[in-house]
Amino acid sequence: MLAAAGRRIGTILTVALLLAAAVVVATGFLPWNDFVALLERVAPVLAFVIGITIVAELASEAGVFTALAERLAGWGRGRVWLLWALVIALAVVSTAFLSLDTTAVLVTPVVVVLAQHVGIPPLPFALATVWLANTASLFLPVSNLTNLLAADRLGESPASFLAVSWAPGLVGVAATVAILSLVHRRSLRGSFSLPERTPVDDRVLLVFSAVVVAVLLPMLVSGIEVALVAGAGAVLLLGMFLVRRRSAIRPSLIPWQALGIALGLFVLVEAAQLRGLESVLAQVTGSGDDPLSLLHLAAVGALSANALNNLPAYLVLEPHADSSARIMALLIGTNLGPLVTPWASLATLLWHQRLTALGVTLSWPRFMGLGVIAVVVVVPLATLTLALVA
Repeated sequence: MLAAAGRRIGTILTVALLLAAAVVVATGFLPWNDFVALLERVAPVLAFVIGITIVAELASEAGVFTALAERLAGWGRGRVWLLWALVIALAVVSTAFLSLDTTAVLVTPVVVVLAQHVGIPPLPFALATVWLANTASLFLPVSNLTNLLAADRLGESPASFLAVSWAPGLVGVAATVAILSLVHRRSLRGSFSLPERTPVDDRVLLVFSAVVVAVLLPMLVSGIEVALVAGAGAVLLLGMFLVRRRSAIRPSLIPWQALGIALGLFVLVEAAQLRGLESVLAQVTGSGDDPLSLLHLAAVGALSANALNNLPAYLVLEPHADSSARIMALLIGTNLGPLVTPWASLATLLWHQRLTALGVTLSWPRFMGLGVIAVVVVVPLATLTLALVA
């Protein structure tokens, strides 16, 4: 019932945003040339989301996540705390090298299936996945779609980006893990029994899908356009499934709702920016690279991400980040801050879609309450660390 109600609300919100965006463009409130320029900038981002989601869905269908979950359970040696540490490490590495959206759609089913297999509550592990998908997304350009939008202003290579992001990124991850471990400390005690291995329906499909995912990981940080890499992986899996399991290919492989919400927000925020929002934001965001100014900008970024979505929030605030330190402070707000509202990041929307598909229910009031606590701690700590090392 709750999942069905959530889907209905999401559908209504998506349709409303897209209709509003269509009206804004049709009436010229957002001029056509500006609309085309916006599409040219965000199209690779949305294409990457489509490609990586298809890869995740089909890899899950092939049994890749179940096999990986059972392998992690073995490495956990029956200790819940060790299993927790493995899940944390998996989420951090996946986010840093593959992006937060990849973690939301790839790692979420792994940890949920893992918890279900060993008989422990899946929600703490799932919450760790979505929190770290956001707070571990500061390290590399590929870690977050906002980073891809900002990368050309912080240098042309991942190394130049990392030179600014490593310290606040590490602090953000450490603070997140500390809060999660404290909140779920009772659930992390005890032991579990290893389950029997799940029978493999189609070993050829499983091995092929696992190889595609494994090859995809380094390719996403190779310097090749990430949308092309994810698209190639999706095409390979679609081709194999056409041959061996055609019934798995369906329109729901594409995250229509998340894409619709993101595109609608992009258009509406861009129109508002052109119609006077930028001058208002100039008064709100302030200036300067001192610690208080950086905290101010990060706070505005976090509030804007939770009110709108982190991608349009970054785009609308980017003109007011006129130095590498201010760009990184803005990224701290828009990357580490979206832990409160369901729509704050595309990763959270994708994560919730995966949870619903896996039959896991979520209390949004609890999610938002814990998120407020995390943001109040994590964002200032990461920003102050940036101020110390910038």
